[in-house]
Amino acid sequence: MMEYSAILNIPPFSLSKAEKRRLLNERLISLSRVHYDACMNYRRIIDALGCDLGQVKDYYDLPFLPVRLFKEFDLLSVDQNEIFKTMTSSGTTGQAVSKIYLDKVTASNQQKTLVKIVSDFTGSARMPMLIIDSPAVIKNRVMFSARGAGILGFSIFGADKTYALNDDMELDVKGIELFLDKHRGKSILLFGFTFMIWQHFYKGLLKLHKDSGLKIDLSQGILIHGGGWKRLISESVSPKDFKSCLREICGIVKVHDYYGMVEQTGCIYMECEKGHLHASIFSDVITRRAIDFAPCTIGEIGIMQVVSMLPESYPGHSLLTEDEGVILGEDDCPCGRKGKYFKVIGRLQNAEIRGCSDTYAEKFC
Repeated sequence: MMEYSAILNIPPFSLSKAEKRRLLNERLISLSRVHYDACMNYRRIIDALGCDLGQVKDYYDLPFLPVRLFKEFDLLSVDQNEIFKTMTSSGTTGQAVSKIYLDKVTASNQQKTLVKIVSDFTGSARMPMLIIDSPAVIKNRVMFSARGAGILGFSIFGADKTYALNDDMELDVKGIELFLDKHRGKSILLFGFTFMIWQHFYKGLLKLHKDSGLKIDLSQGILIHGGGWKRLISESVSPKDFKSCLREICGIVKVHDYYGMVEQTGCIYMECEKGHLHASIFSDVITRRAIDFAPCTIGEIGIMQVVSMLPESYPGHSLLTEDEGVILGEDDCPCGRKGKYFKVIGRLQNAEIRGCSDTYAEKFC
């Protein structure tokens, strides 16, 4: 199996379909065998499925775990004393949460992978960073929530960080103005979760303008956001309206959505300048038909399976999500990046409600 450090040297959107498939086959099939030997619960699942990993030749044929299994079982492939960090999903009150166990190697590779992917869109230089959240979200640094993990993960791109909201989730106008004055003329990185940007940042800026006539200029900004709407679907707006409303109220033009989950932290799928989500060389998306789980064709909506080269400390390398999506193409996006590009349609009907938006809705709505 190729060392992950060697894979990190490959530009993240540079491999053709055939080249990427060879790399993913080697890495993912090897990971499956490692986890089979090291994780008892994973081995039981694979045996129950009747799968002989020794006969698998293509990662499309590897078993996939439903993401909710991480709520029901402890799935780890390292000794307890090797666990460096435990990440949790954003379960609402009363719901079980996923626990993702990271050793130092996996945690380090997650960060390095995130840097490689995001830098392809923002450049390699660190920028002053405005975090569209409250500083109260960063509490327990051993057991991270998905929201806290997202903020801390993206904070590595910030040279000087300021939170845009106070602990009451209100716009910190003075703090934002001081931050922008300090970094006048520079490119600014903004990061937050879609639903919070809309509920607190956008609506706060709108109220500020209505009450005082003041507009905060973020025309030099690059916004990265993710997390979707989920239970806040009644509050949701289209991606087009989301971008146009923000552009109108604060002048920001460069806006990138991303798709990702705590079960595969690091391997996110960034939205390009053409509005498409992209799979890097470190991961892939497969859409499957609900009736038989056969792979869908390009343009056909199906259940999204995500694979990642990253997870070494837990068997999260091949997961079936609770989302529907559609592959739009491969190696031919007008933005010039190679690999699959796709669109997320939304949650599966009757799927368990979970996610950052859901936790937020229960607490604040």
